[in-house]
Amino acid sequence: MTVRTATEPGEGTASAPVEERLERHRVDLTAFCYRMLGSIGEAEDAVQETLTRAWRSFDGFESRASLRTWLYRIASNVCFDLLEASRRRATPMDLGGPGEVEAPLAPPLPETTWIGPAPDALVMSGDSDPAHVVHARESVRLALIAALQHLPPRQRTVLILREVLRWRANEVADLLDMGVAAVNSALQRARATLASRDIDASALSDATVEGADRELLDRYVDAFERYDIDSLTALLHEDATQSMPPYPLWLRGRDEMAAWMLGPGAECRGSRLVPVRVNGVSGFAQYRHGGDTPWSIHVPEVRDGRIASITFFLETDGSLFRRFGLPARLTG
Repeated sequence: MTVRTATEPGEGTASAPVEERLERHRVDLTAFCYRMLGSIGEAEDAVQETLTRAWRSFDGFESRASLRTWLYRIASNVCFDLLEASRRRATPMDLGGPGEVEAPLAPPLPETTWIGPAPDALVMSGDSDPAHVVHARESVRLALIAALQHLPPRQRTVLILREVLRWRANEVADLLDMGVAAVNSALQRARATLASRDIDASALSDATVEGADRELLDRYVDAFERYDIDSLTALLHEDATQSMPPYPLWLRGRDEMAAWMLGPGAECRGSRLVPVRVNGVSGFAQYRHGGDTPWSIHVPEVRDGRIASITFFLETDGSLFRRFGLPARLTG
């Protein structure tokens, strides 16, 4: 894989309008801020603030560093401010042990509690290099985004810049006003934290995303739309998990998941699924009642030929489906 540095070419000519030069970086900055913040809505707001600050102070930018480096410095500071003012976003698994199907469903928690899904179109640029595409997809997977939220903000930034964006240690040191030794130390601590959560950030570029999993996901769609729970659970690992933000409940084990689908989840019978690209993988938008009701975004994670987890991000106010460019109801 080609190493991409903070000073690589391709930032546009100096004669291009300022707005155009800044706008070229929007998708990459959105991906960076999403990894930092765990929320695509907050990431978009952070990027808008970054570009606004850059536009206002552009006359003082004298190209002593690359435009890209300068924008990432601004974006990092915007994210630091946001992280200082808010608590860490989480997954239901971060908040407690697995629940039971028979237990009463606890009330939903505010949106600010949760890591949210990201449409690929907002966090992945149109890079044609297959190695870069695989790396980009793997670097926005939900498991990595969730693990990153356990790092202090500066460790989080160092790891993203070094392991995801492949910046050199001296470039990160300059951006964050740190010594190279401090950057390397922060990176080692961040790696250790992620390793404790079974994430190896240094191996991101070696990961495969889908490949032979396409047939498995086709079978998932067929079983879910027919609401054939036996066929559906046959696709799951025995210890598979299910979660449904904004509810804190999560379940472990295909027997529990089957009991849920045949019990409280039985209202999903008759749903239709529409393919979406989400967090670097193939996901599905679920419409209940034959297509009349936007209900959730499914994000299945596949491991060793079976589905290891399914996150159902429930639609609460219409904004989730709009962000994915999805209609309010299906026709036909």
